[in-house]
Amino acid sequence: MAELLSKDQYKALAAELKFPTQAFINGEFRDALSGNTFATTNPATGELLANIAAGNSDDVDLAVKAAKESFADGRWSKLAPAARKHILLDFAQLLEDHAHELAVLESLDSGKPVSECQNVDVPETIHTLRWHAELIDKIYDFSAPTGADAVTTVVREAIGVVGLVLPWNFPLLMLAWKIGPSLAAGCSIVVKPAKETTLTALRVAELAHQAGVPAGVFNIVPGGGREVGEPIGRHMDIAAVSFTGSTDTGRLFLKYSAESNIKRVVLELGGKNPAVVMNDVEDLDEVAQYLVAGAFWNMGENCSASSRLIVHSDVKDKLLERIKVHVRDWQLGDPLDPANRLGAMVSKAHFEKVR
Repeated sequence: MAELLSKDQYKALAAELKFPTQAFINGEFRDALSGNTFATTNPATGELLANIAAGNSDDVDLAVKAAKESFADGRWSKLAPAARKHILLDFAQLLEDHAHELAVLESLDSGKPVSECQNVDVPETIHTLRWHAELIDKIYDFSAPTGADAVTTVVREAIGVVGLVLPWNFPLLMLAWKIGPSLAAGCSIVVKPAKETTLTALRVAELAHQAGVPAGVFNIVPGGGREVGEPIGRHMDIAAVSFTGSTDTGRLFLKYSAESNIKRVVLELGGKNPAVVMNDVEDLDEVAQYLVAGAFWNMGENCSASSRLIVHSDVKDKLLERIKVHVRDWQLGDPLDPANRLGAMVSKAHFEKVR
């Protein structure tokens, strides 16, 4: 884990950053075919960070074509497991070498506190990739129980081109959770980052290519849900889609699959999570500490956040008093100040929804 920098050091690093603004397809950055862009802003200040290439179905087609060709010719899918493992470990090391940069990029784009990015999101991203890399040459296939005159083996094979559609609340970490197993298995991928948080995904794709992931294997198409997400969900040459986000949109991906090629669909959807506190709790202060962390961590932008609190009337008042005490520990302010535990919500629209 990289050590935290000072506020001034993070500010200086932020001032030097060059933001990636183009789609990453077939190993190179390129404008959207339409030439359209969309603005991405710093949610803490409203400042424009960059204008990002706004992809559509044509860009998805281009990315899927590159991914399909890379999968078919075996430049990644047919590599020996140990070779893929070596490249992914080099990739993880490059991410570690750029840990401060990625933490600042994530903080600027999402409003997350830089200390959280530095201590959780970036190291967990690296750990996820290393974990899946190490797994590559340790999964064994098996033989079926047949008679002495026959041998039947079961062999795992990469499914093909995979579409990965990301949420905005953990841009780096959700990216790692999806690209880790996909790349380890030998798949080629087309990633759609959330429109609110595109920057780190583009930078990670660039670093993956530098580490040796071949052109066409790791593609990023920025843009909106209707323009990019739906074409991924309906594409006949995509064999599987992994989506993290709202339940309503998750339903749409099941529909897209049914109306296209019956592609496999993996969904991680929203939650409405209760915390239940009964009157036999021994340490209300400890409970209050966990409740506050569950509700406020990542600005509450978390599908497992404690969004409902159900309390026995006997302990309600005492628990609320302890909650008030622990809320004071969650200092709100500039996300690039490592002293702050709460930053900005990801967008004005989401802020209004929460209000």
